[in-house]
Formats: sequence, structure tokens, C-alpha cells
Amino acid sequence: MKKVLDFPYSNILVLGLAKSGTAVANLLLNHDKRVRINDMKTEKNDPIIKELRNLGAEVVVGSHPLSVLDGIEIIVKNPGIHYDNPIIVEARKRNIPVITEVEIAYMLAGDSIIGITGSNGKTTTTTLITKMLEESRRPVKVAGNIGVVACEVAENLEDEETLVLELSSFQLQGVEKFKPNIAVLLNIFEAHIDYHKTFDNYKQAKFNIFRNQTKEDFLVYNADDTIITSEVKNLKSTLVPFSIKNKMENGAWLDDTFIYFKNEKIISRNEIVLVGDHNLENILAAVAAAKLKGATNEGIIKVLTTFQGVRHRLQFVDNIHGRLFYNDSKATNILATQKALSSFEKPVILLAGGLDRGNEFDDLAPYLKNVKAMVVFGQTKDKLRRIAEENGISTILQVEDVKEAVSKAFEISNEKDVILLSPACASWDQYRTFEERGDMFIQAVHKLV
Repeated sequence: MKKVLDFPYSNILVLGLAKSGTAVANLLLNHDKRVRINDMKTEKNDPIIKELRNLGAEVVVGSHPLSVLDGIEIIVKNPGIHYDNPIIVEARKRNIPVITEVEIAYMLAGDSIIGITGSNGKTTTTTLITKMLEESRRPVKVAGNIGVVACEVAENLEDEETLVLELSSFQLQGVEKFKPNIAVLLNIFEAHIDYHKTFDNYKQAKFNIFRNQTKEDFLVYNADDTIITSEVKNLKSTLVPFSIKNKMENGAWLDDTFIYFKNEKIISRNEIVLVGDHNLENILAAVAAAKLKGATNEGIIKVLTTFQGVRHRLQFVDNIHGRLFYNDSKATNILATQKALSSFEKPVILLAGGLDRGNEFDDLAPYLKNVKAMVVFGQTKDKLRRIAEENGISTILQVEDVKEAVSKAFEISNEKDVILLSPACASWDQYRTFEERGDMFIQAVHKLV
């Protein structure tokens, strides 16, 4: 296991606290680095600030003065801070490198990393790989965009352990030498343009997951995604494709009956309990990555015959008087909601809405054929109402929040209906996180009982 002392910088600016900034600041301070912290939102009397100062940090809160760059060799940036932040713009003028904390996690964990990214399916695939290795008695830890700070886990990683990392484009844009031994690239479609400014910038951030790989490393990639296949042709990585359309001699694939890895039957499709055709892609990617890391077929089968989904990602919540409630709060974009709607043949009451990023929802239209009613909320409620009306959905209710949406959906539902929260929008207009939004949905469903 590598040590953070290999980090070739002594004067570091940690820009933005929250979980990742606090974790990386603590780690660097504990290894005798000189750390300056700059955060806009944290109050100066916050206990975290006092604790960091006691460890030796210099802390500037409440504003972003350019003077925080004086004497700084590198910035470790919170992934949520945009690259048009004045501090970042000035740092680039001064040729100061800007990284995210996953770069430091790599310095700690080295070739022990399986990294997973994509526009959709990251959390499900990350969870599947972790559980498959666990059930195969392979020592493993999980971190990253899934909710646990990567460098915090990497610091305590044992030599024989694998670190499974869910990686967002925000994290991957800030890497230099980061190189997972096994990279998993699920899909690419236009997303987070408000952050990355262009689709090409977004793609290039995602492609950083394999940029530094060598022939000793593996790239598990979606062979059905033309954006990805056009990019991976000339890589040094050992390519391991997966496909739900074609046989993959060197990867994961399926037919009408079985899931395969290379030419080995892994599991009958009828035994898999995770719903949704889109999850077949996640399953194939997970099988490929887990097999490359030594997972057993028995371990993989145990997971796929019991795992019903990640919390907030097409999560079955309850059956109340024959109504099936699903929480897909993590569907923060249109593609995620398309995939959720494609998972059901029964009549659906769709609960949708949230932060308005300027886009319309016309791409949802082909997926609304089983939607009998929509309950809309948030900043995008008028846009969603329009697309519902244009597609012949006669029952459209406008409500204040997710809690009210649950009760109204239940009132208009019939037995065998699916009541689906799949917002197609980020949560930040009303909720701090998609988890908070999903938890409100779950609580409201349970109160119906």
C-alpha cells in the first residue's frame, strides 16, 4: 500500500469542505502537510473549523479571496465547485495544478482500485461488484461517489483488499495520474452541461477513468454504446466488452436464457431478481469486473438471486392494497427516467419534477405509453405538464412536494398500478440531496399504511 507521504507537495489549498474536503484536510494534516482551507459556506465558529485549526490548518471562510493562492503548490478541490470559480481560474493562470481527492486515494490504494463511471447505473454496478466480491470471500471496501470519501477509505486499505470506487465526472475531471487496475465505463450521454459547459468536456472527464491505463489494466466497457466504442479502439488497456445485443468472446454477454462471461455460463436470466432491462447492462458490467478480480460463480449467483436494488435507484418500497411503490429518486436526468419507465408493463403513475436546468422533456415522450397519470412538482412542473398533455395523459396533478405527490397518486390509483418516483431532475430546488427526496417518498408511502 502506498503512503500519502509520496504526495510531492507541501503547501496545499483544500478548496471547499463538506465531506470530501474535510476528509482530505484531516488526512494531509495528519501527515504533516501545510494545509490552507478555503470554504464559502461554513461558519467560522463551526466545530469542524475549530478542529482543523487545532490540527494546524490555516482556515479562510465566508469568501474566496485570491490571496489564498499565495504560496500554494496544488489545490485539492471539492468536486462540487465549478471550474469557473475565480480561485480555479486564477490558479490556472499561475499554473497551479487542481485535483480532486480521488487522486490522493489513488496514491494510497494504487493498483487495488476498481473504478466505475457512466452517465447512469454507477451506484447499482458499484454495489453489485462489491457484493459479488464479498460473497466470493474476496476482501473489499467501497467508497467514492456512493457516499463514502475515497481517500478516507484508501488510507486504511489493507494490502490484500480491493477498493471499489464509484466515480462521477466531477471527480474524474480533477485527476492527473489516477489509474484503476479495472475501469468500468457503463454509458455516455449528455449530462451535467451546466457544470462541464460542453458535452465534449463531459466526455473527456469520463474518459479520464482509462486515460492512464496500461496493458496490465482492464477496461470493462459497453460495446453497445457508439460514443464509447469509437473512443476505446486504440487504448493500451486490455479491453473487456459487455453487450446485451451481441456475443462477446472476450467479455460479458447474454442470450434469451443465460448470462455469460466469455464462453462460461454464469446464471439463468430467470433467476435474477433485479428488475429492469437497463439493469442487465449493469449486471454484465459487474460480472465482468468481479470475474476479473477473482469472484466465484457461486458468489455472483448468490448476489443476483437476492439483490433487489440500491436505495433510491428503482428501489421497491412496498405493496399497499395492490399498488406497487418504487423509489427512483436517483433518476436525476431524463435517461434514468426513460430506463425506469421501460422496466414496467403495468400502468404507471409517474411522480416527476425538480431543478430546472433549462432542458425540455420531449425525449420522455416515447416512454410514456404505460403512464396513466402524472403527478408533477418542483421548478419543472409546467414543462412536465406540457409533455404529459401532448402525449394524451389526461390525469395530471400538480403538487407542492414529494410527500403530497404520494398521497395524491394513491388517491387516483387502482390495484396493480405502479406508483413510481422517477423525477428526471436533480433535487436541489427543494431538497439538499436526492437521498433526502427519496427518504421523504419512502416515509410518505409508509404513512399510507
